[in-house]
Amino acid sequence: MSETGASLGGQPRRKFEGAGGTPGGVGEFFIGLGLAGIGFYLLANHVYVQTSFGHPGGFGVFGSSFGLSLLPLLLGIGTLFVNGKSRLGWVLTVGGLLFIAAGILMNMHIYFRTTTLFDVIVMFGLIAAGLGLVVKSLRPHKVKLGEE
Repeated sequence: MSETGASLGGQPRRKFEGAGGTPGGVGEFFIGLGLAGIGFYLLANHVYVQTSFGHPGGFGVFGSSFGLSLLPLLLGIGTLFVNGKSRLGWVLTVGGLLFIAAGILMNMHIYFRTTTLFDVIVMFGLIAAGLGLVVKSLRPHKVKLGEE
């Protein structure tokens, strides 16, 4: 640092700026983030998730289909134990994990629990208000006289 206040790169130091690099809006940003977080929490709290993976009738029925989805993963792990630098081993291992994860995700059933209209309005209202404040906080605010 030099005596002029410049950083090592020769650029002058910038004062702390608000949300999104614009003046002001930090308080709005955190309030909006909090409101949206509460709204998303309440929404997620009203959703049930169920999967049929590993159950009869599902994509990954324990037996032939589930064993088939495990085959690339097991071959990849075996190949990596023989040679840890094997590209084929890594491709099979990662591909097998992705194949199993995709099978689980494709067989998820998501249900929204029966709730009152008021609760739905509160949940989505909090999300909308929070995201609106976050977006508003990223826009430049007028700087008051004497703050600069």
